[in-house]
Amino acid sequence: MRVLVENGEYWVNNKGDQAILDVSVRRFVERWPAGRIGVLTSAPRLLQAYEPTVEPVRYERGGAWTGRGPVGIPGVAGLLERLGPSRTGPLLNGWDAVVARATRIRRRPSPPPGGPPALHRDGGTLPDALADASGVLAIGGGYLTDVDRFQAGRTLDLLEYATTRGIPTAMLGQGIGPLEDAALREQAARVLPAVGLIALREGLRGPGLLHGLGVPDDRIVVTGDDAVELGHGLRRDRPGAAIGICLRVADYSPVGTATRAAVRRGLQAAALEHRAPLAPVSISEHGAEDRRATLPLVEGAAGVLAVPGRFASPRELVVRVGACRVMVTGAYHAAVFAMSQGIPVVALSSSQYYDDKFEGLADVFGCGLELVRLGADGGGAEERLVAALSRLWREAPELRGALLESASHQIGLSRAAFERAAALVESGGP
Repeated sequence: MRVLVENGEYWVNNKGDQAILDVSVRRFVERWPAGRIGVLTSAPRLLQAYEPTVEPVRYERGGAWTGRGPVGIPGVAGLLERLGPSRTGPLLNGWDAVVARATRIRRRPSPPPGGPPALHRDGGTLPDALADASGVLAIGGGYLTDVDRFQAGRTLDLLEYATTRGIPTAMLGQGIGPLEDAALREQAARVLPAVGLIALREGLRGPGLLHGLGVPDDRIVVTGDDAVELGHGLRRDRPGAAIGICLRVADYSPVGTATRAAVRRGLQAAALEHRAPLAPVSISEHGAEDRRATLPLVEGAAGVLAVPGRFASPRELVVRVGACRVMVTGAYHAAVFAMSQGIPVVALSSSQYYDDKFEGLADVFGCGLELVRLGADGGGAEERLVAALSRLWREAPELRGALLESASHQIGLSRAAFERAAALVESGGP
């Protein structure tokens, strides 16, 4: 059994994507203990610092199956697992970066767009490992969207090659949309109806979007986010006492200087009112974007917990979130980590992309999330943040039970979808 996994984040920079991979790998190993789990990546050594049991498959440079064990070295898997990514990550990440720089010069140019997807050995960009895969599973992420046009096209190419050659395919824990780009919609309408199963992490917009693309209803299920299982499994017996904070500032999540100042004032005022320490967390380490946006918000505060390191495992991040009574976040997976542990969330959004993410998460949990939209000039953001945070601080004990019950329900749905996808792979198709 050779399962090729698309996780949408090849540089291992996002703790949300890593959490989904963590849960997925454990399910794979349980189902196929003697199987080979190939994970597409551009950072093979760093990937195995986090997941020593997987087989890295480079998307570029041929992307062949490399054999069992980290980078083909016997016994290294156990060593990486014992040391953990916090200690091995910096060295292995540096190694990957050096290799990437050396090979960029030698890489062949991509073929012109418009032709059918082809393997690297046939002049295309798809990994050669695809030809020998027993199945292709695209695990959770928010990459099938206009915001991530490149990764969306790359994933659809992968699925198109597999479906046209009878290789079983499934997509699990997906967040899909907004999807307005005409070329991307055309490709999605050609590819997605042939995928054996599409499990969505929300039911507000995803099902309607897929129906509009021609995906049959019996191939669509709503499960919640697969990372819920990791958060729920690491929950505390009692709620924490801190206020968590993670701010995302990116081209798809613009937050101006005035708005950041308003968030800082509101956050620190609430911390003083509730005599709560602030707990900064960083979900995306791409260019340290969450650290650069979040840490200035806690400067000068009376009590601040140390932020987990760049190479902390997703489990360490979940545990830190568990120290909170309320989570304030502009990063989607910080909200998932909180709500799956029974912790309510003040969600900060400045784009339709994040409106959709957070509204879908609120719908699937049913309670415990208040959306605060951030305007360009910061007007009213401080007051809205303080009001929402104060309400959830008071209501946190009552919301905890309902959030945990919803998380448990989602885990059951998520596991059932995985079993259905695994059965597709084992049977050779729909």
